[in-house]
Amino acid sequence: MFESFGQQELFLTVMIAAAVGLLLVAAFTGVDKNYLRRIERARGNIEASSEKNREAAVNVRLSTSYSDIAALDQIIRNLLPQPEMLRQRLKRAAVRVSLASYLMISVVVGAITFGIAALIGLTPLPANILIGIGAGIGLPHMVISMLIKRRQTKFLNFFPDAIDLMVRGIKSGLPISESITNVGTEIQDPVGEEFRIITDAVKFGRPMEEAMWEAANRLDLQEFKFFTISLAVQAETGGNLAETLNNLGDVLRGRRQLKLKIKALSSEAKASAIIIGALPFVMGGMIYLINPDYIMKLFLDPRGHVMLGIGLCSFMLGVGAMIKLVKFEI
Repeated sequence: MFESFGQQELFLTVMIAAAVGLLLVAAFTGVDKNYLRRIERARGNIEASSEKNREAAVNVRLSTSYSDIAALDQIIRNLLPQPEMLRQRLKRAAVRVSLASYLMISVVVGAITFGIAALIGLTPLPANILIGIGAGIGLPHMVISMLIKRRQTKFLNFFPDAIDLMVRGIKSGLPISESITNVGTEIQDPVGEEFRIITDAVKFGRPMEEAMWEAANRLDLQEFKFFTISLAVQAETGGNLAETLNNLGDVLRGRRQLKLKIKALSSEAKASAIIIGALPFVMGGMIYLINPDYIMKLFLDPRGHVMLGIGLCSFMLGVGAMIKLVKFEI
């Protein structure tokens, strides 16, 4: 720990100031502001150019940079293991922030967590650093995972209705491309949003199958992959597409009913796991309220640190085993 309280207070003040500064930088390097700056730059170039070279004034090439700040972009490329996978997760969650902003938010979360842990003073400095790093990496990852899960669940709730709409359009004589366009305008998001992206890609000259597979990789849902495979097979072999999609809709509804049944049957086991997992923390809080000196030895004595580490490792193994037991793949 620090030699005096003044040094600790000065260090935490510097850390919090740095975190706030990174948050402000992240706010000013967001993807929405990047779009606005590019639009204004392109608009200014067009207004300043003549009619002859107006077509060459706008740069429509796809930008592969992760940040407008060159140093930060280089850091992301050199230090981040798989930046494209992280960018894909952000797209899957429909979170419209740049990769640099996400990393800066992670740094801010880690710095704030470290400051709180250091102010509480229950653990030594190396443990506080590990807690800050774990929070900076884990908490944003958990939030993105929750957003992905919620968006996928919402997509699956409306996807059978979208298939029914396409079946009715095909039976009335519309081509599959026009039926997909109708889904993008009639079905609410996120189903409508994804199908509008597919429609826009086809309008720009992309093959239908390629646009569908890009959406399948972005969503990462087996149900949508079934739909993409059905369209690809029908395009190669022919057949009654309306009947194929109608059967697929029935299969998707059956899968959703089976998932709900499994959720109902496993709810008791999940409740038991939550109660057992919360029991050590509840009992620790009760002991602290009754006799604080008795339990504080775990946090002040080095032997208590070892016992806490072993207990947390055992706790995480038990929680992981219970999650594995109640999780079913259909």
